[in-house]
Amino acid sequence: MTAAMLQPFRDRRYRTARQILQFVLLVTALAWLLARGTERLGYHWQWYRVPRYLFTWEDGHFSAGLLLQGLGVTFQVAAVSLVLAFIFGISGALLRLSRSWVARWVAALYVELIRSTPLLIQLFFIYFVLSPVLDISRFMSAVLALSLFEGAYASEIMRAGIVAVDKGQWEASRSLGLSTGRTYLHVILPQALRRMLPPLTSQAISLVKDSALVSTIAIYDLAMQAQVVVADTFLTFEIWFAVAAIYLAITLGLSLVVRRMERRFASV
Repeated sequence: MTAAMLQPFRDRRYRTARQILQFVLLVTALAWLLARGTERLGYHWQWYRVPRYLFTWEDGHFSAGLLLQGLGVTFQVAAVSLVLAFIFGISGALLRLSRSWVARWVAALYVELIRSTPLLIQLFFIYFVLSPVLDISRFMSAVLALSLFEGAYASEIMRAGIVAVDKGQWEASRSLGLSTGRTYLHVILPQALRRMLPPLTSQAISLVKDSALVSTIAIYDLAMQAQVVVADTFLTFEIWFAVAAIYLAITLGLSLVVRRMERRFASV
């Protein structure tokens, strides 16, 4: 191979090495700042006490600690909320695009009302006002608040993705005799999904992080269990850093899955 042919590979290795070096320097700088800050506070790290709150392994039996138990609740809340958020999102998008002015008005009111008020206030309203009237459990109150909030943002993302599809696709579908529902299902939505996937991924990640707010209504998710452990042990930094690392692992995992999906869509 000639030097000109090898040059792209050398450039790629150089960029990779530079990025790794930058990452190492960033981590080193953050570690130094953290060490200096805790030194001035007089804080003594006790990382060795953290694993027991994640899991224990005794006599060949695995037992989840408080943090993993809370993570299980977080997964339950996030999973159900994601499904409902998608339903609210696609419903809101289709209503905004409906020919009925009543449907458009209802969808616009929902989107603007939800996006213009804080999630915490909506959570308190559903739990303290609606749940006693409608007999909704604490868990479903949290799920409903999260799904309504994220569904409003997903609605606008989906609407923009649908509108971005070329109008010729509608005309071609009508010429083939497809109904509106079949046109959406088989023609419009599959094309719009490619445009919607990246921003919808961001909303899914936001939902996972926003789920920490459900601890305010005494749902023992990851954040609430962390508060319990901190109150009992005073391992403030260790526990919250461990919780942050868990959330980071979840969000990075979601991002990797979606990247693979994007590549698969691009290859189709």
